[in-house]
Amino acid sequence: KDKRGIVVRNKARLVAQGHTQEEGIYYEKVFALVPRIEAIRLFLAYASFMGFMVYQMDVKSAFLYGTIEKEVYVCQPPGFEDLDRPDKVYKVVKALYGLHQAPRAWYETLANYLLENSFQRGKIDQTLFIKREKEDILLVQVYVDDIIFGITNKDLCKSFEKPIKDKFQMSLIGELTFFLGLQVKQKKDGIFIS
Repeated sequence: KDKRGIVVRNKARLVAQGHTQEEGIYYEKVFALVPRIEAIRLFLAYASFMGFMVYQMDVKSAFLYGTIEKEVYVCQPPGFEDLDRPDKVYKVVKALYGLHQAPRAWYETLANYLLENSFQRGKIDQTLFIKREKEDILLVQVYVDDIIFGITNKDLCKSFEKPIKDKFQMSLIGELTFFLGLQVKQKKDGIFIS
């Protein structure tokens, strides 16, 4: 949909039948870690105190980036059956929408990427990632497939944005104005939440 809510393109997505999975056999950890709303407010308060702008990114098809640890097989999707081998099944290597472990697999993939790129994970809030470059600080807060980030030096924004967009398909929404039900106004004299 476009900004006016008009459908401009139809999409199709292969979805696994996760309701047939059994805990302990097909998956163990299922949920992506998410920050508490208090952590988001604290993030914004710190950003305001430090005087930096906060930006928002959205990862497209995030769950498809995760890697599956346990063996999972899926039936041939309707309309794409192999007529010569109708009983053939496919082994899933990457996460699919519908699998119980897909959210957690995505979180682990993103977290590993950030850790490999010199970020430190928060000790209490494990959805918060911090990177220090000389005098500058880059904060990244993850909420499933939504990422907000702020940096003390605006010029370094591109040094975070470009590599992560090269790794994952995502869009930079721009300056943070709305997040998890919070209306955010960023002004020169601070960040205001309503």
